Amino acid sequence: MTNWETITLEQDQETEGIYTLTLNRPEAMNSLNTQMALDLIQCFTYLKEQKDLRVLIYTASGEKSFCVGADLKERKGMTNEQWHRQHDIFEEAYAMIRNFQYPVIAAVNGYALGGGMEMMLSCDLRIIADHAKVGLPEVKIGIIPGVGGTQLLPRAIPVGLAKEFLFRGNQIPAERAKEVGLVNDVVPASELIDKALEISRDIAKNAPLSLKAIKQSVNNGLQTDLNTALTIELDQYYKCANSEDRQEGIMAFNEKRKPNWQGK
Repeated sequence: MTNWETITLEQDQETEGIYTLTLNRPEAMNSLNTQMALDLIQCFTYLKEQKDLRVLIYTASGEKSFCVGADLKERKGMTNEQWHRQHDIFEEAYAMIRNFQYPVIAAVNGYALGGGMEMMLSCDLRIIADHAKVGLPEVKIGIIPGVGGTQLLPRAIPVGLAKEFLFRGNQIPAERAKEVGLVNDVVPASELIDKALEISRDIAKNAPLSLKAIKQSVNNGLQTDLNTALTIELDQYYKCANSEDRQEGIMAFNEKRKPNWQGK
């Protein structure tokens, strides 16, 4: 296990390639302060150097809260300049979550509000405990989501629903989040990490170049028109088709054995 001041990182002992990042400020409902953002930046920088990594589980300590957004106690009394400097750090941390090369699975163990919901939205897959609630309540305190909420939410669910949730700022129960397609699955809290690990183990068995290529194709393709998106897909396809791992995958299939991926 690797520890920072506000987060921990652990490698799964059963399946190679799975790491779990845990937000660890339960006494503050895992709210995001400057130190946590700096720790996230350092952690994701470290993770990019881990050659065996295939999938990251992103969760939080305790049973009550995933993350309730920015630590408003820390922000009390900040000047506009200090607020802006802090937000620059927040933006960098969230960009590292969104742009991480391998799949990131959010295992939401409780309230995911404001910046906490934006963390969840920054991940590729989202599993949520049945007691959890999510929401973007920024409108209630005179601001709007500032690390992706107004852009990621309407890319995840119908625009009308996204606008309703943003305009009202209300908390959304887990089952409603599942109903509108905001999360992949809802499970009892006691099964949350097991479910995330189940999905992660299926993912970790697959070719690393393919995992990265799929993420690039989907994320970049969503930002453009269909013809351009198909060109993006084809470019990623040939990166995989021309790789040594593609040859290994074919041989392993014909020899009825597990492939030995090299990531090249």
